[in-house]
Amino acid sequence: MAPTNRPRRRRSRPPLFQRIRGYFLTGIVIVAPVGLTLWLIWTVINFIDAKVVPLVPQSYIDPSIPGFGVVIFLLFTALVGYLTKGMIGRSMLRYGENLIDRMPMVGSIYNGIKQIAETILSQSGSSFQKACLIEYPRRGIWAIAFVSTEAKGEVAQKLDEDPMISVFLPTTPNPTSGFLLFVPRSDVVMLDMDVEEAAKLVISAGLVVPPTPEERAAGVRVANRRGEPVRRKAS
Repeated sequence: MAPTNRPRRRRSRPPLFQRIRGYFLTGIVIVAPVGLTLWLIWTVINFIDAKVVPLVPQSYIDPSIPGFGVVIFLLFTALVGYLTKGMIGRSMLRYGENLIDRMPMVGSIYNGIKQIAETILSQSGSSFQKACLIEYPRRGIWAIAFVSTEAKGEVAQKLDEDPMISVFLPTTPNPTSGFLLFVPRSDVVMLDMDVEEAAKLVISAGLVVPPTPEERAAGVRVANRRGEPVRRKAS
């Protein structure tokens, strides 16, 4: 018998409303990060302009130009840094810090802010080393954390039973706040994903899952709606 040509079934297209909804959600994923980033930058620029521009004397430059205060702030900060590099500047800074230390409460606030700034902006400072898993808030429940350093000082002396490491446990969706925990090294499970990928996983509340090393080697970038891996096309 001659083979019969069966008509192919056409895949039914989803309803118009469902397609528009999908387009809208796709657009949100693209527009929201860009819009929020631009809004944050513009807000910071306006805030600095509002504080700095009134302190600048009238000149030939129009102070109403957006970003004028930011430029003045950057130049002033660079000038202060340049002056404090010299011997006279260091002496004046030391004298001012000694004066602040004698003020109740003010000295503690100043030293705390200075220590945080030096830790974040130090060129030789250590950032988070790796991403890891720890059991928190109880056994059997795992949370993503970031390895800070080995436990040192009095903490290491008091907890000398097992090698301890300090980890930062971020909150979701704001990873800038969290908890500092000292955990035995044997209870920490190191992850292959880097710190940036782990941060995306925390911020997205588990929705953005980075590929495993095997999937990344195979060209997997994301997962489709069915959870199947999508591979890069061979070039």
